[in-house]
Amino acid sequence: MSGRKFFVGGNWKMNGNKDEIKKIVDGLNGAALNDNTDIVVSPPACYLEYTKGLLSPKISTAGQNCYKVAKGAFTGDLSPQMLIDVGADWVIIGHSERRNVFGEGDELIAEKTAFALESGLGVIACIGEKLEERESGKTEEVVFQQTKAIAAKVSNWDKVVLAYEPVWAIGTGKTATPQQAQDVHAQLRKWLKENVSESVANSLRIIYGGSVTGGNCKELAQSGDIDGFLVGGASLKPEFVEIINARG
Repeated sequence: MSGRKFFVGGNWKMNGNKDEIKKIVDGLNGAALNDNTDIVVSPPACYLEYTKGLLSPKISTAGQNCYKVAKGAFTGDLSPQMLIDVGADWVIIGHSERRNVFGEGDELIAEKTAFALESGLGVIACIGEKLEERESGKTEEVVFQQTKAIAAKVSNWDKVVLAYEPVWAIGTGKTATPQQAQDVHAQLRKWLKENVSESVANSLRIIYGGSVTGGNCKELAQSGDIDGFLVGGASLKPEFVEIINARG
């Protein structure tokens, strides 16, 4: 295995209320969690401070999105500074739902990533191809293009985690096989070596997202270039503990 520390993020999306969140957090706080895994949960923004107040200090929090400036006339949006003010350490940027439901393009995602990093947040930067792109053999072309846009704006990768999330495997119950996921992660690492630097390629954590469950996490975690997971629906369930502990 690499020396990269395992990283597991739970993206709760637009789910939960205070009672439900307390049950989830109580379950995490009471579980035996692997000390060799960085753990981050991402509740809806209105519950970030509430969640942070309940969580064990060993678990960090993340915003699900933020904008590219500190303040201004951007109704409904949040700045990195606001997320930091309520205790967030991380933010998810470029999730496929932001790209494909809300129409965010590569350039905006790159700008948001750069500003969040400058502001002091860690960034879980998401990339991934749609089903038709995979079926037409464009997986590498798409994920390289998305990564290139981010790389053009980022000079320091120390607080970046790259999340490969094939869109066809998110919330569908379909999961890339360990070999499919490993192949893309390995190609991404090769691209980073050739286009960013060898040190970034070796140290950057590339995590997998797309219908990760307690049933498939251990096999996925054994792949040499898979450094963790970004988990959706399963992060709301008790099996999230199994996923956190997938690399024993």
